[in-house]
Amino acid sequence: MALIQNESQLLLAIQAIEKDPKLSIRAAHRIYAIPYTTLYDRIHGLQYILDLDARAFPPRLAGVEDMANRLLRDRDAPPVAKRWASNFVKRQPELRTRFDRKYDYQRAQCEDPDALNAWF
Repeated sequence: MALIQNESQLLLAIQAIEKDPKLSIRAAHRIYAIPYTTLYDRIHGLQYILDLDARAFPPRLAGVEDMANRLLRDRDAPPVAKRWASNFVKRQPELRTRFDRKYDYQRAQCEDPDALNAWF
């Protein structure tokens, strides 16, 4: 029962931070009586996946699942369910799955730093 209450407090804190940009994570953790690191990790966990994508190294669903299982293993919790990663992507509007295209030789030549520096 306490786990459900903590999760609801966590969701309320996240919603409060999203609605009020002046509300800091530290202030929200005090108001809603939840651990600071839990709130910080929940807010910034999605950002890590988006950062990987921005660096042209988007994780596969199996990679997202491995990240979640690693966090759960550190907390001695059971692993995520079989379709957790795909359901996680569906719940997050910022994320979507897509097919990666091959990196062909002609494209690689166009992105050669020496060739680009000649133009700038």
